[in-house]
Amino acid sequence: MGIDPRSTRRSPDSLRAAPLFERLPPHDLEAEEAVLAALLVDPEAIYRVASFLKPSDFFREQNGWIYEACLDLWARDEGINHVTVAHELARKDRLDAAGGYLYLAELVQRLPTSAGIEHFAHIVKRDATYRGLIHAAAAIMQMAYEAPPDVETVFRRSEELIARLRSGESFRDFVHIRDVLQAYLEEDAEAAERRRLDAIRTGFRDLDVLLGGLKRSDLIVIGARPSVGKSSFALGIARNAAVNERANVAFFSLEMSAEQLAIRLLSAESNVDSTRLRLGQQTELEERRIIRATGVLAEANIWFDDSPVLSVAELRSKARRLAGEHGLDLIIVDYLQLLQADGIYRTRENRVQEISYISRTLKSLARELDVPVVALAQLSRAIESRHPRIPMLSDLRDSGSIEQDADIVIFLNREELYVTPEQWAMQHPDLPESAYPKGIAQVIVAKHRNGPIGTVELRFKERFAKFEDVPLVEEESA
Repeated sequence: MGIDPRSTRRSPDSLRAAPLFERLPPHDLEAEEAVLAALLVDPEAIYRVASFLKPSDFFREQNGWIYEACLDLWARDEGINHVTVAHELARKDRLDAAGGYLYLAELVQRLPTSAGIEHFAHIVKRDATYRGLIHAAAAIMQMAYEAPPDVETVFRRSEELIARLRSGESFRDFVHIRDVLQAYLEEDAEAAERRRLDAIRTGFRDLDVLLGGLKRSDLIVIGARPSVGKSSFALGIARNAAVNERANVAFFSLEMSAEQLAIRLLSAESNVDSTRLRLGQQTELEERRIIRATGVLAEANIWFDDSPVLSVAELRSKARRLAGEHGLDLIIVDYLQLLQADGIYRTRENRVQEISYISRTLKSLARELDVPVVALAQLSRAIESRHPRIPMLSDLRDSGSIEQDADIVIFLNREELYVTPEQWAMQHPDLPESAYPKGIAQVIVAKHRNGPIGTVELRFKERFAKFEDVPLVEEESA
């Protein structure tokens, strides 16, 4: 028995000439045979392809059987050659259907080398991905023909199909430290500029020193009780990243409208009271500051999504679309507990399981899009019954998995919300009354997977809902 006559790849011209639904899907049987031959002559070659190539990636089912037999032998730490593979196929009653001893022997005779196995394996994988896209397109077409009343469901399922396909397309494998260092030393100026944005700076000096910026692929959780200033703090990070770093920022707000967020940013940028700004009661001097602030913010690449009801699947699809159309450097979610889970994870009976799913999904989104994801989180009331009222990791509401999934956990605390000046003076008799922490916010880094923890102080200007570095404010007032 000779090499299967169907082992030639159809030419692009013949594929283009055939009507769409009469074409064979993308495949390259010669590449499939080259992979199998390499494994039969060099058992060590399987280490170079087993991490990404699956039996289902082969177009010819019989070739997939042979590859699966090689994987099984490798898993049992047995030798791989045409004899052992034939025995493994026979054990599964597949030897004759796969082409018999003669097909295996001719593979080795025709292609007696393992050179280039990765190249051929990537061809097989690529064509399998294209076939997966064809199947996904057919499924999407079927859903569209059924025309269900909820079109958003069709969009979500379609994007999930593509996302699952994309997530299985990764060809990354181990890389030696020598290659990483060599690439680092040889990078050009443009690559160095891109690497500079690998850590998005918050714009708060002491916090950036402590964190080294917000790293790409990290999940950063910012927790606080209501009215402490979570949203204002997140808006400050978004503004500083977009204006100072020229970063592209996606801000998902489930609690406030885009107009409210924009007015908050404009108030903070212009130092005009937000209430008077909404009522149009600003003075002529303030009007000039507002015009200048509008010019600054209008050039910032900040995109708001203020959908009041948002699932994590919808958030992922919107973030992917924005990343594809404009690029994306930072995602902010306000706030985590308002997000909805998907499918079986959407349940009121087990809120812990639902929040766990949401936090895991946000972490995977950070890695998938290679951006830092900042998720605001509500803290439980337990903090209000403690003295001192300093937030702890256990205060994260609904799930310990938030703490587990997060790379960084930051708490915001303002002592003035819980202690009056009189109470504070009684608690600190050795300090002057002027030391009362009016307008001072503690930013507590309670978890830092890849660095130190600690506390920094910022000044909070409540009239403008704005956080600032304390040293800068003192220098300006001096």
